[in-house]
Amino acid sequence: MNLGLGGRGYLLTGASRGLGFATARALVDDGARVLLSARKPHDVSAAVDALGGAPSAHGSIADLGDRGTAGRLVAESLEALGRLDGALISVGGPAPGTVLEAAEDDWRAAVDSVLLGTVRLIKALVPHLGDGAAIGLVLSTSVREPITHLAISNGLRPGLAMTAKALADELGPRGIRVLGLMPGRIATDRIIELDERSGDAEAARTASEAAIPLRRYGRPEEFGRVAAFALSPAASYLTGVMIPVDGGALRSL
Repeated sequence: MNLGLGGRGYLLTGASRGLGFATARALVDDGARVLLSARKPHDVSAAVDALGGAPSAHGSIADLGDRGTAGRLVAESLEALGRLDGALISVGGPAPGTVLEAAEDDWRAAVDSVLLGTVRLIKALVPHLGDGAAIGLVLSTSVREPITHLAISNGLRPGLAMTAKALADELGPRGIRVLGLMPGRIATDRIIELDERSGDAEAARTASEAAIPLRRYGRPEEFGRVAAFALSPAASYLTGVMIPVDGGALRSL
């Protein structure tokens, strides 16, 4: 399928590795140009190089928890890409822990980066987006079911999902689509780290895979292809939805 991405420009945050990078790869492979951001300079430069560099890929060092990041990222994207047709917004996962264990400072930091950082970036993006643009939020299956020992994420991701739903209503008349993606157990560094925290990573993975109908963790590129489609003109009548990419793990409809 031709996704109609040729010549289009996208901003992707938290995209030097994992799900964001896999999406950037899928977008570039279909003819789009991207600016990806992350907090570590080496990771950003390595990701840009892996995507072939300019004119297809550009990079920026950025932390969405910094209040000045949103406007700067949008300006850099417009300068590098010449146009913006959408964004994939991903913010690093909050500190793990249960509701009673999680420190209040960790909650505050996560609200500022995961929630407010996302909202600030969307506000900066919208004036530069036109009919046919799309904004995707990388969320989690915790939008629908809590994940053990990820209390802060469990608290924030559903709120972002409802924010995306409300934005779909607000921006729909302008032809701008907003949606969320809910990755399950995808084999990224984050998931590997969480498995290792259990004390027996192999046993944790085996138990997790047993609860997934496809009986395996997903691959980042499997998420990336779904995200690229959702952002593309091929998905032009798709908005206000939360798309699970979880191998069937969610038990709700």
